[in-house]
Amino acid sequence: MTQPGTINTRLALGANFSIALALATRVSISIAMAQTVAIVGTGTASCLLFTTAIADNPIAEREYFAWGQGYMSGILLAAPASVDDGLSLAPESFPIPAQIAFIRAFCGQFPTATYSDGIETLYRALGGKAVK
Repeated sequence: MTQPGTINTRLALGANFSIALALATRVSISIAMAQTVAIVGTGTASCLLFTTAIADNPIAEREYFAWGQGYMSGILLAAPASVDDGLSLAPESFPIPAQIAFIRAFCGQFPTATYSDGIETLYRALGGKAVK
């Protein structure tokens, strides 16, 4: 036989534990979202390296831009709810060849920037807001 109040005490402790767990989870998620991440791949090259690479091998520009499209797609997928909803990464008003020329011009103007900086600038030029 349980003593009076034992069930209520257990329920209260369980509820407090659930609330504490939920708060701890939310804090952990907030901390994780605030962390800086390191990107990898072709797009981490400097614009100077990109410009040199495509001068030596024009086909390399396709590899770079394919990386850039994946990077922009990742930004779009990770965007918070209602940010960049409906954003087209290939609108008729800014076709792929124009985007490639945009990146080439960016890197020509900013040789010490990274290719990914150019892609983030392109993302903003497409109307995206989910980039720092």
